[in-house]
Amino acid sequence: GAALRTESEEPTAMAARRAVLAAAARPPRLVRTRAVVGVRSIATGTTNHDVSTPPRASFGRNDERGMSSLARLTPQGGVHGSHGEVSKHFAPPSSTNARMWRDKPLLKFEGREHYFRTGTEAVQILVTEAKRRDGDKKLYVEQFEAFLNSLTPVFDRAPRYAWIAKVFLEPERAIEFRVSFADDTGSARTHRGYRIQYSSTLGPYEGPLHFGGDITADNLKSMALAANFSNALTGARFGGAAGGANFDPSRSSEGEIQRFCQSLMGELTKYIGPGTDLPTIGKAVGRAEVGYLYGHYKRTSSNFSRHGRGLLWGGAVPHPEAYGYGVVHFAKHVLADRGETLEGKRCLITGSGKIALAVADRLIRVGALPVTLSDSSGFVYEPDGLTEAKFSKLYQIKQERGARIGRYIIASTTARYHEVSTNIFDSVDDVDIVFPAATSSEIDEADAQVLADRGCKLVVDAAHAPCTPAAIRAFKKLGIAYAPYKATLAAGAYVGSSLAPDELSDADLVKTVDDVTARVYVDVAKTAVEYNVRGDLNAGANIASFLRVANVMDAHGAV
Repeated sequence: GAALRTESEEPTAMAARRAVLAAAARPPRLVRTRAVVGVRSIATGTTNHDVSTPPRASFGRNDERGMSSLARLTPQGGVHGSHGEVSKHFAPPSSTNARMWRDKPLLKFEGREHYFRTGTEAVQILVTEAKRRDGDKKLYVEQFEAFLNSLTPVFDRAPRYAWIAKVFLEPERAIEFRVSFADDTGSARTHRGYRIQYSSTLGPYEGPLHFGGDITADNLKSMALAANFSNALTGARFGGAAGGANFDPSRSSEGEIQRFCQSLMGELTKYIGPGTDLPTIGKAVGRAEVGYLYGHYKRTSSNFSRHGRGLLWGGAVPHPEAYGYGVVHFAKHVLADRGETLEGKRCLITGSGKIALAVADRLIRVGALPVTLSDSSGFVYEPDGLTEAKFSKLYQIKQERGARIGRYIIASTTARYHEVSTNIFDSVDDVDIVFPAATSSEIDEADAQVLADRGCKLVVDAAHAPCTPAAIRAFKKLGIAYAPYKATLAAGAYVGSSLAPDELSDADLVKTVDDVTARVYVDVAKTAVEYNVRGDLNAGANIASFLRVANVMDAHGAV
């Protein structure tokens, strides 16, 4: 009779005992738990890259709850895991799943396995490995470490992302080659050319070409990493790359520049193309250089590009001023959040290249007062600000190849000229906003203190990494708002890569730039809020751009 008794009739203890014995007798089977990574559902069983079919991701639109467009790409939707549609369709990742990832070694090298329990520990492991691999590349390691430090809350919330970040320890491709040409005397000159193609996760590589005696594999690798995430912020489907050569056009004739560009493109053609890699303008690479480069590319390749779009824009640079305009409009949105405007603000600008001049031009048009511009010889200071007439004279001087900014004092009775040995940040009586547009690491921790003493309230990057990580930390302590280059330069890259063959009118260009910068600023600011770093635009930009790339990498698997 007892044998015929059903399981429901047995005492509770006996039923539990039989269930345990039955489970033990069954052969083991693979159990997969589901973890929400962005909008993609990833099977995280014994295999690291077992990817299920994801729903389509929607980029660039904010839902009615006010989330950033990146929120739906993060585990649980937002800080509390209850925002928008994510919580309706996906179960939040369990603590068991998080422990499972933390129980796996993040890195294995030199016979040791490295595990982590917190996001900070994950960052330390990855930074140590970056220093081991690229200890000779100081700028790259410095920027890579600063970028990873911003991702600590992401790794705390979803340890899986640390494995994705690990992939960025190496670019997809790093090309280094010889560039030889004959100078005007007939002597052979040899330079070194580079193209660092960091990631094509979102689409073809896209990024600048730079010429200059200070161009090295170190700063180009840092720029390529930044280009990848800066492009991601715009929502454009481009990866990131950077390249160039240690060649100084200011010390060469026009004929030498043309022959150098043709020699460079002769080798570079092997690695670029409309569907592969789209080089763009950069330091000392403007309309003339782009024309020489594209002319030789077209002569040796069957893959062309339309004017105003794609590979070197078909030899016609559409709107080089878009980069500088984007910097100014990003500053405009930062101030608007504080109930302020650019009108009447005293602005210190470093540099006098394409971006610096465009920044000054746009500031004058919106009623701000740019008071300085600089180059490698020194800087000029207009105590009452540049007017349109004064700026026009300075602009004409800088259009001459190799012209020094000191010539401007001949055209202005109010300007003061200082040699390069003078600290520009310590020479301005008072300043509201700083736009560093000259070189990398030009503002350090000591300069940050000087700017605070001069009344500076906002620093807006207008070049690649012009502020050191120590300076950025100092800004936070001193109450100076900071807008990072990944966000401020994004609009210029977007406009240059998405234009129709016909150039935009000035009004349409300004509207396009303003729309892009507004969208980027909103995403960055709201992502910062969602990760409990409200007001930290640097962390917001790093997290938002990383998540956009990382979630697509999940779909691609281990590549």
